[in-house]
Amino acid sequence: MDYGPVWMRRDYWESLHHRWATGPWKERSQAAKHNRAAHPKKNVHTSGSRHELERAPTFCNLFDRTHKQKGMDDYVSNSARTITETYDTTMADRYAEGTQPDLDAEAWVDVVGGQRKGRVYGFGDSLDTT
Repeated sequence: MDYGPVWMRRDYWESLHHRWATGPWKERSQAAKHNRAAHPKKNVHTSGSRHELERAPTFCNLFDRTHKQKGMDDYVSNSARTITETYDTTMADRYAEGTQPDLDAEAWVDVVGGQRKGRVYGFGDSLDTT
Protein backbone atom coordinates (compact mmCIF):
# COMPACT_ATOMS: atom_id res chain seq x y z
CA MET A 1 0.00 0.00 0.00
CA ASP A 2 2.98 2.31 0.41
CA TYR A 3 3.21 2.74 -3.33
CA GLY A 4 0.59 2.58 -6.03
CA PRO A 5 0.29 3.31 -9.71
CA VAL A 6 1.68 6.72 -10.59
CA TRP A 7 -1.40 7.46 -12.69
CA MET A 8 -3.83 6.99 -9.78
CA ARG A 9 -4.55 9.46 -7.02
CA ARG A 10 -3.27 8.24 -3.67
CA ASP A 11 -6.69 8.46 -1.96
CA TYR A 12 -8.20 6.26 -4.72
CA TRP A 13 -5.39 3.74 -4.32
CA GLU A 14 -5.84 3.61 -0.56
CA SER A 15 -9.60 3.20 -0.94
CA LEU A 16 -9.11 0.28 -3.35
CA HIS A 17 -6.51 -1.28 -1.10
CA HIS A 18 -8.88 -1.18 1.88
CA ARG A 19 -11.74 -2.59 -0.21
CA TRP A 20 -9.57 -5.48 -1.43
CA ALA A 21 -8.74 -6.30 2.20
CA THR A 22 -12.40 -6.94 3.16
CA GLY A 23 -13.75 -10.44 3.77
CA PRO A 24 -16.35 -10.52 0.95
CA TRP A 25 -13.80 -9.32 -1.61
CA LYS A 26 -11.23 -11.89 -0.51
CA GLU A 27 -13.86 -14.67 -0.66
CA ARG A 28 -14.86 -13.75 -4.23
CA SER A 29 -11.22 -13.47 -5.21
CA GLN A 30 -10.43 -16.93 -3.83
CA ALA A 31 -13.49 -18.44 -5.57
CA ALA A 32 -12.44 -16.89 -8.88
CA LYS A 33 -8.87 -18.11 -8.41
CA HIS A 34 -10.17 -21.63 -7.75
CA ASN A 35 -12.43 -21.52 -10.84
CA ARG A 36 -9.61 -20.33 -13.08
CA ALA A 37 -7.36 -23.13 -11.83
CA ALA A 38 -10.11 -25.75 -12.24
CA HIS A 39 -10.84 -24.74 -15.86
CA PRO A 40 -7.53 -23.66 -17.43
CA LYS A 41 -8.76 -24.06 -21.02
CA LYS A 42 -11.64 -21.67 -20.37
CA ASN A 43 -9.27 -19.16 -18.87
CA VAL A 44 -7.53 -18.44 -22.18
CA HIS A 45 -8.80 -15.20 -23.66
CA THR A 46 -9.52 -16.06 -27.28
CA SER A 47 -12.66 -14.09 -27.98
CA GLY A 48 -10.91 -10.77 -28.41
CA SER A 49 -10.82 -8.85 -31.63
CA ARG A 50 -7.13 -9.58 -32.29
CA HIS A 51 -7.76 -13.35 -32.25
CA GLU A 52 -10.92 -13.18 -34.36
CA LEU A 53 -9.45 -10.76 -36.91
CA GLU A 54 -5.92 -12.20 -36.85
CA ARG A 55 -4.65 -8.62 -36.66
CA ALA A 56 -4.88 -5.66 -34.34
CA PRO A 57 -8.43 -4.28 -34.27
CA THR A 58 -9.21 -0.85 -35.67
CA PHE A 59 -11.01 1.78 -33.66
CA CYS A 60 -14.22 1.04 -35.57
CA ASN A 61 -13.92 -2.68 -34.74
CA LEU A 62 -13.63 -1.85 -31.06
CA PHE A 63 -16.45 0.69 -31.17
CA ASP A 64 -18.76 -1.83 -32.83
CA ARG A 65 -17.79 -4.49 -30.30
CA THR A 66 -18.67 -2.23 -27.39
CA HIS A 67 -21.71 -0.51 -28.90
CA LYS A 68 -23.58 -3.38 -30.54
CA GLN A 69 -25.81 -5.86 -28.78
CA LYS A 70 -24.04 -9.17 -28.23
CA GLY A 71 -24.80 -11.70 -30.96
CA MET A 72 -26.69 -9.14 -33.03
CA ASP A 73 -25.78 -6.57 -35.62
CA ASP A 74 -27.84 -3.85 -33.95
CA TYR A 75 -26.39 -0.87 -32.12
CA VAL A 76 -27.36 -0.30 -28.50
CA SER A 77 -28.71 3.17 -29.32
CA ASN A 78 -29.77 5.28 -32.27
CA SER A 79 -27.04 7.71 -31.31
CA ALA A 80 -24.33 5.04 -31.74
CA ARG A 81 -25.76 4.03 -35.12
CA THR A 82 -26.01 7.63 -36.36
CA ILE A 83 -22.49 8.48 -35.23
CA THR A 84 -21.04 5.39 -36.91
CA GLU A 85 -22.85 6.08 -40.18
CA THR A 86 -21.83 9.76 -40.16
CA TYR A 87 -18.21 8.87 -39.36
CA ASP A 88 -18.12 6.31 -42.18
CA THR A 89 -19.49 8.91 -44.62
CA THR A 90 -17.02 11.52 -43.40
CA MET A 91 -14.11 9.11 -43.83
CA ALA A 92 -15.27 8.17 -47.34
CA ASP A 93 -15.46 11.88 -48.24
CA ARG A 94 -12.03 12.69 -46.79
CA TYR A 95 -10.02 9.72 -48.03
CA ALA A 96 -9.78 7.65 -51.19
CA GLU A 97 -10.71 4.00 -50.80
CA GLY A 98 -7.85 2.00 -49.33
CA THR A 99 -6.09 5.06 -47.89
CA GLN A 100 -8.22 5.60 -44.80
CA PRO A 101 -6.35 5.58 -41.49
CA ASP A 102 -7.59 3.33 -38.69
CA LEU A 103 -8.77 6.45 -36.89
CA ASP A 104 -9.09 10.08 -37.81
CA ALA A 105 -9.50 11.54 -34.33
CA GLU A 106 -10.35 14.99 -35.67
CA ALA A 107 -13.16 13.57 -37.82
CA TRP A 108 -14.47 11.50 -34.89
CA VAL A 109 -14.52 14.50 -32.56
CA ASP A 110 -16.33 16.55 -35.22
CA VAL A 111 -18.93 13.82 -35.78
CA VAL A 112 -19.70 13.30 -32.09
CA GLY A 113 -19.91 17.02 -31.43
CA GLY A 114 -16.73 17.48 -29.42
CA GLN A 115 -16.17 16.88 -25.75
CA ARG A 116 -18.94 16.72 -23.19
CA LYS A 117 -17.94 16.88 -19.55
CA GLY A 118 -14.30 16.35 -20.57
CA ARG A 119 -15.06 13.16 -22.51
CA VAL A 120 -15.37 12.24 -26.17
CA TYR A 121 -18.15 9.78 -27.02
CA GLY A 122 -16.64 6.36 -27.60
CA PHE A 123 -13.39 7.25 -25.84
CA GLY A 124 -14.33 8.23 -22.33
CA ASP A 125 -11.61 10.54 -21.07
CA SER A 126 -8.78 8.77 -22.89
CA LEU A 127 -8.70 10.99 -25.99
CA ASP A 128 -6.75 14.21 -25.73
CA THR A 129 -8.51 16.53 -28.16
CA THR A 130 -6.22 19.48 -27.59
